[in-house]
Amino acid sequence: MRRDILSRRSVLTLAAGCTLTSAGVASVVGDTTATDEGMVSRTSFPIREGTDEETTVFVTSADTEGPTAVVVGGVHGNEDAGYTAAGQIADWTIDAGTLVVIPEANTVAIERGTRNDEEGTNLNRQFPEGETPQTELARAIWDVVSEYDPDVVVDLHESRGIYAGDPTDGVGQAIFYSDGDEATAADTAEYVTRNYVDDPDLSFQAGPFSSPDTEPNGLLVHKAARDLNADAFLAETLSTDIELETRVQWHRAIVERLFEDELLLEGTDTGSVSDEPVTESESDTSADGDTQPSDREPPVARIETRPRGLADTTLEPGQTVTLDASQSSDPDGNLARYEWRVGANGAFDRTGETIEVTISAPGDHPVTLRVVDDDGTTDTDRITLSAGC
Repeated sequence: MRRDILSRRSVLTLAAGCTLTSAGVASVVGDTTATDEGMVSRTSFPIREGTDEETTVFVTSADTEGPTAVVVGGVHGNEDAGYTAAGQIADWTIDAGTLVVIPEANTVAIERGTRNDEEGTNLNRQFPEGETPQTELARAIWDVVSEYDPDVVVDLHESRGIYAGDPTDGVGQAIFYSDGDEATAADTAEYVTRNYVDDPDLSFQAGPFSSPDTEPNGLLVHKAARDLNADAFLAETLSTDIELETRVQWHRAIVERLFEDELLLEGTDTGSVSDEPVTESESDTSADGDTQPSDREPPVARIETRPRGLADTTLEPGQTVTLDASQSSDPDGNLARYEWRVGANGAFDRTGETIEVTISAPGDHPVTLRVVDDDGTTDTDRITLSAGC
């Protein structure tokens, strides 16, 4: 994810009575509250007002400069966890930047409990890249997104099947990412799996967006990434045989992880749907999922290449690199295990303080180290090895 956005864009602060002229709607008077970090203002306004498609946009702005993030839920009306989580995210308090949330994008489909609206229109195919969206609702949503010119966009969805590399078989338990955001998506998938998923068969994976000339196309996040140069993510949870509460928790955890470095969410209540937050800043999580006392110092994972600096160079296909975890540490104990995952997805199936990785093909090859201390708490570090053609 880009790290220059604080200087690239200034925060868009809303005051009561301002208007989004391109969206053709006036903002509703909001309120302003004080937090430990400063003042936070909240406003909301309708789009498609007076029609069956009317829905509400919620905006939270901190007085500390920062990026702008957009979260959308309910594009498909039968994906309950997405719009439920988005509604809760609209109430989050942020320490910097601006958070824009459209919890129920497709109110007609939500009311019907169906994927599409009463005309059979799939809202998430109405956003062609480089063109005007194809329906009035899609245009109203795009007016909001483009007006705020977000740095990060997340669209929350569900699927009846699990993603296994082929979207036709299902896309659940996956985080799809725009160009350049593979590492962020993979880190988020690993974090949510480690902290919130008990069944290894439900581990989250990361997958790239389809290309502009490949189905599916016309997606909101594709247009945000390619027309606005936003970091964009489409999060999918499995909708079958899993409690709604659990699926909502997964969505919230995904958004929290994606945003925590952007909107400074460390001070917010973004934990489980029971409002008992469990974040890395408040407690440590063991390798088997048990929560540890918060007064323990977590270990620190650190990867170095041998020779040094290879992560910043372009390697040759077939080149072997030694990865060294010996600079990892545990402030109040000892490290018990060094676990490695080679690739964006999959299990931590290699162990040892050092490993050798052979770059077999051109492209980016992420490697993640997870260290486990003698109390069972963990930390991860990640590098990407790149090979040229």
